[in-house]
This record gives sequence, structure tokens and C-alpha cells, in this order.
Amino acid sequence: MLLTSLRDAEIQVQMSRYYDDAVELSRLLTSWSKKFSAPRRFVICTGGGPGIMEAANRGAALAKGESIGLNISLPFEQFANDYVTKELNFDFHYFFMRKFWFVYLAKSLVIFPGGFGTLDELMEVLTLLQTKKVKKPVSVVMYGAEYWKKVIDFDELVTHGMITRDDLQLFRFLDTPEEAFKYLKNFLTATYLTAEETSSQLGSQRGDVP
Repeated sequence: MLLTSLRDAEIQVQMSRYYDDAVELSRLLTSWSKKFSAPRRFVICTGGGPGIMEAANRGAALAKGESIGLNISLPFEQFANDYVTKELNFDFHYFFMRKFWFVYLAKSLVIFPGGFGTLDELMEVLTLLQTKKVKKPVSVVMYGAEYWKKVIDFDELVTHGMITRDDLQLFRFLDTPEEAFKYLKNFLTATYLTAEETSSQLGSQRGDVP
């Protein structure tokens, strides 16, 4: 019983780190994105609920930016967190409609450790990218390599011929808010910003990671 309690405590400490990291990554991205005027501004979008979703909305609020919450009606667990921008808080009854709007809006996807719902969203996006049903470029960051490599053995999928080695390029493992911010900032800049907007950021490197 004691060993089980200690193990549970270790896991809780580890998972709390992901909450803090999500807050910081969201804060960094929102602070950077606020330099751009609409419609080029990037906005944090989450499932609107507690846990990591709350953390991401909270990070945007700390940066005094807006964030979107796509909430879902469930018999347990889910409720809109207090950090979603009120005018951007939306409620869904059906998962498929909620996921449609997630993908429709997304330029980048950051997947933090989670359960069935997180796995569902991850696999749907990877399948859409693999089959080129999504035409726009979308970067996928799997945050927390230690967790994800235990939960999903992608190399074993390749070994069994279920996916190709090239499919592993559809996502990237990252482990700190700073490296995730740098990767996402570079991807979004190169893919979705004009040359004029990009050049306007030159010389302001100290402001990239406030």
C-alpha cells in the first residue's frame, strides 16, 4: 500500500510539471503572436476544460491574450475553465463536430500527455495528414517524449508495416517549453507569415522569449 501511494505521488508530481509547462508554452506563444495584427495573429485553442486545457488557456491569459475553448458536454469531468475568453467559449454536443473545428482552425497541434480523448484527437489528425485529407501544413508536437514513447511504440508500428518510416516525420517529440516555442515559432513564421511580416521581426530576438 505504501509503495503504491509513493508511486501515485511520483506520477502526480510528474504530471503537474506538464501543467506548468503548458502554461509557459502558451504564454510564450501568445506573447509572440500578439506582435502581429489580425488576421495573422495566432490564438491558442483548447478543449476548454480542466487540466492541461486549462493550463493552455491560463498561459494565454497571463500574456493578456485571447484564447478559444471548444467545450464538450459530458456526463462527468468536463466544464469550461475560467481562463477561456468568454466570447470565444463554444459548447459542442458531438465529438465529430468539435474535432472538425479543431482541425479546421489548427495551424499547429501540441499534444500533452492525456487519455482516450487525447489519443483520439492525435490519431485522427495524424491520419488526416498521412492521407493528405488536410491540405494545409500542420505541425504536430508530442510534448513529453518519455510519456508518449511508453504509451505508443511508433517504431513497432513501422516494424509491422502498419505505418512507414516516412510517417514518423508527421510529428516531433519535444520536452521543454523553450524548445517547443522555438520550433512552433519557426514553423508558423516560415509557413504562415508573409516576407514583410517576417522581416518586421528581425532584430527583436530578445523579445521572442519574454
